[in-house]
Amino acid sequence: MPHPPKKPQGQVTRGKTARNRLRPVDRFFLMYDPGLLTRADGEFSRARFVDLGYGDEPFTTLETAARFRQIAPTLKILGVEIEPERVARALPLADDLTDFRLGGFNLPLRPGETVRAIRAFNVLRQYEEKDVLPAWEQMARGVLPGGLLVEGTSNPFGSILTANILRRVAGENFSWRLEALVFYTNFRLGFDPAEFQTILPKNLIHRVIPGEAIFRFFDDWKTACAESAHQKAFGLRPWFAASARRLAGRGYQICLQKRWLNRGWLVWQSPQV
Repeated sequence: MPHPPKKPQGQVTRGKTARNRLRPVDRFFLMYDPGLLTRADGEFSRARFVDLGYGDEPFTTLETAARFRQIAPTLKILGVEIEPERVARALPLADDLTDFRLGGFNLPLRPGETVRAIRAFNVLRQYEEKDVLPAWEQMARGVLPGGLLVEGTSNPFGSILTANILRRVAGENFSWRLEALVFYTNFRLGFDPAEFQTILPKNLIHRVIPGEAIFRFFDDWKTACAESAHQKAFGLRPWFAASARRLAGRGYQICLQKRWLNRGWLVWQSPQV
């Protein structure tokens, strides 16, 4: 007999998602680890990409499918929502490669299915900080070792965002390694490190206080901006890049490649937060 579906674990989100709100996150995946999307060896041959908590309408899932299939034409993508009516609205748009299911942090996977990566955006922001690690652990149960979880928050139009980049660790303890903390802006709101503090992931947003590593990071970033303020004469992007180089000079492991900085990404590798 088939197993009854698991009760979704989590809370219903507001679900308000503008079209292309998460386009920067898709671009991040395509720059950061495109091989994870195209990988087809072993269990990865049937591994899915999961869009967790896509909202009232399945815009983000469908947009992601279109972008990722430019490099991975047969990639299977699963949109997961905890609200049954949202799933019902999305199902007519499903096809052989794109599916929508009712679920939560305990992913609604069928026997034999695995996951290569999860995007969980603007989901955990409504939870308590104590709920973050249990949610991460639940999500890890379906992800192959080496897979990714990109979990974070953006403003309503995706013009700025922050995210944890977590890599699934091999073993049976369902754990992640925090590989990077990333910050993105398209500069339409200007550039001020303090703006990112308001959209930090839930595990960090209440820790911007003296004595905490994330407080020290922002304090150093603001100082780096002040020290490189002369670069504003050349535009916000050069100033952003100069502040990143100053941060790296202070000992932070920052990706300084132009492909990141010129596109408005500050990637802090192996953050100790």
